[in-house]
Amino acid sequence: MAKLDYYAVLAVERNASAEDLKKAYRKLAMQYHPDRNPGDARAEQKFKEVNEAYDILKDEQKRAAYDRYGHAAFEAGGMGGGGFGGFEGGLGDIFEQMFGGGRRGGERVQTGADIKTAVEIDLAEAFTGVKKTIRVNTRVACDACEGTGSADKKPSADACPTCGGHGRVRAQQGFFVVERTCPNCGGSGRVVRNACRVCAGMGTVPRERSLAVQIPAGVEDGTRIRLSGEGEAGVRGAPAGDLYVHVAIRPHPIFQRDGANIFCRVPLRMTQAALGGEIEVPAIDGTAAKVKIPAGTQSGDQFRLRGKGFSVLRSSARGDMYIQVAVETPQNLTKRQRELLEAFEAESAGHETGSPEHEGFFAKVKDFLKGVAEGA
Repeated sequence: MAKLDYYAVLAVERNASAEDLKKAYRKLAMQYHPDRNPGDARAEQKFKEVNEAYDILKDEQKRAAYDRYGHAAFEAGGMGGGGFGGFEGGLGDIFEQMFGGGRRGGERVQTGADIKTAVEIDLAEAFTGVKKTIRVNTRVACDACEGTGSADKKPSADACPTCGGHGRVRAQQGFFVVERTCPNCGGSGRVVRNACRVCAGMGTVPRERSLAVQIPAGVEDGTRIRLSGEGEAGVRGAPAGDLYVHVAIRPHPIFQRDGANIFCRVPLRMTQAALGGEIEVPAIDGTAAKVKIPAGTQSGDQFRLRGKGFSVLRSSARGDMYIQVAVETPQNLTKRQRELLEAFEAESAGHETGSPEHEGFFAKVKDFLKGVAEGA
């Protein structure tokens, strides 16, 4: 009887995240658990199918193998030395093709490890783009042996006695045979005859490097930049890994960014908001922009400046800038200022003052209290 698709068993899409898989599994495991379905053979079978499906899909490497080869990736024939759809090395060789470095001249090539580092820039640098120098601790080719790992600088090596030249060692774990990188040869399948004393035959040594990284204009916080071949040097001349630079953008004291748009909160004096006028605000490009404030502007009103926002990654376009005003109540009034405001308040009482929100609110309050009194 053919097995059901594991994704269908868990009722999830093929691109489901690890969290989606876990949620689906928990739901179905509870539904078909034998304790909840005593004597129900069908529920027991479903419970086994759900567990089997989740056991494969929760593991990234097993899931990758299943996505590529289906159930054949875990059949008994795929574990041995022959068969498995034309792959002589079985499941381990399939994993090697998907996750390893490949072969070169009959020997496995162990690509150098990838490196991760971070760089912090300010918002103005993210707008214009900037070149930054970073320092990373990595492994580089050994100068003493010219990266060969051999004291005589010749890339000669014998088959590793631990793995028999395969570069991988196998271990049985339950129903699965798991392959791992050989600890003796580092996955190359070879050991150097006359090992270099400086690098112990690995062909690489630790060193701090300085690198220049170009951060493009419009980059967002959390962006990852890949520098191909700038990671750790590979064992005995194998290709180097990659360097991944994570970009962090410091908060700005004036601007807040949302994608390609810029927001700027501008405080206005009460008189400016009431009488109107013109103000000058800075833009992220270092220029100044004039904004016309109409009379009667309220706190929270926004004004849009087209094309004054943030640069768009790999484009000459720019977003917009939004000015959000906050009307500020004056403090520490002089005696004269207080007298003028009191006179204004006295004159405004009982008259339409152009404060519709204020008047509308208290009209509703009046109606509410009147209704309460009539219902009492």
